[in-house]
Amino acid sequence: MSGATTSPRLVCAVSLLALAVVAAGGGCSGIRPTTPEVRPEDAPTDSTIGPGDVFDVRVYGEEGLTGTYRVASDGTIDYPLLGTISVQGMTPTEVTRLISDGLVGGQFLKNPNVSVFVKEYSSKKISVFGQVNKPGTFQYVDGMSIIEAISIAGGFTPMARPNDVTVTRVINAVEKKFLVPVEAIGQGRASNFVLRPGDNVFVPQRVF
Repeated sequence: MSGATTSPRLVCAVSLLALAVVAAGGGCSGIRPTTPEVRPEDAPTDSTIGPGDVFDVRVYGEEGLTGTYRVASDGTIDYPLLGTISVQGMTPTEVTRLISDGLVGGQFLKNPNVSVFVKEYSSKKISVFGQVNKPGTFQYVDGMSIIEAISIAGGFTPMARPNDVTVTRVINAVEKKFLVPVEAIGQGRASNFVLRPGDNVFVPQRVF
């Protein structure tokens, strides 16, 4: 798709190296042995689709019904045989069911094998602020980890406290904060932390 940028996963290795350099420089706060406990309701879920998002629709054995679609500003796409359909606010699973039911209900296919894969979540953002080299708001990528987010934000500054990173997340209209030991994650001593759309990542400044 036009306007695509390098996937943050391609810079993950660079980020890990940067984390190691920061650790070698010393002055960081004490390392937490584990990431915060994330309960099932806090775990990443199937993200909803919105205007500007891009996704693939694949119908097994039906090349004419397989393609890539960008959601219009009104939350719709134009799909073969079904015409204009609204997908805004739906998860990929729900869009899969919508298309499958439409193909069956319209008597176009008896038992379609439909899959939907989101390529770009342009409508979803995450923010990274504090002691990073390029703070700001960035496009969310499905399955984005805290390591990838820090990489997109240019990595830690020398003043960062990489084991005291805070992720603020709204869950069921309630704001929750997670303390994430990013340096320990980069060193393989803690499990990675997966972000969700709308997360705010803050990297604090170390205290002398």
